[in-house]
Amino acid sequence: MLEFWMSHGQNSERLGAAIEREGIPEEVQMECPKCHTSEMELVVFEGIEVDRCSGCGGIWFDAGEAESLKQFKSATEIDTGDALEGLEYDSIENIDCPRGHGKMKTVVNPSLWHIYFEMCSVCNGVWFDAGEFTDYAKGDVAALFRT
Repeated sequence: MLEFWMSHGQNSERLGAAIEREGIPEEVQMECPKCHTSEMELVVFEGIEVDRCSGCGGIWFDAGEAESLKQFKSATEIDTGDALEGLEYDSIENIDCPRGHGKMKTVVNPSLWHIYFEMCSVCNGVWFDAGEFTDYAKGDVAALFRT
């Protein structure tokens, strides 16, 4: 956890005091909006940090990160979750932004109309269920036939 905070420019003295006083600081804790596990892991790819759920494999991208990562062919390596399980989680609606900004909206990419993902209208972060980022990055029409 210290590496996470240090990579975000946080003072280690401040971190130590916060952990002693209150446990892990609230702004570090992120709960998965789909399976509600708090075991989100920080994944860094090409210098871009995203948060991936260790439970369901969904991925949280802060504003602009998904579009930036999409440019790299191997970026789909971060989408390690089971796409079939992702389809099950895709049916869960009315989810909260993991950054604490309230309910997110379901969005459809006009050029990839088979991919539904959630977006926060406050911070513009997006949530992709397992397998969705791979389809998004590749423009994968074959996903239509994986039911």
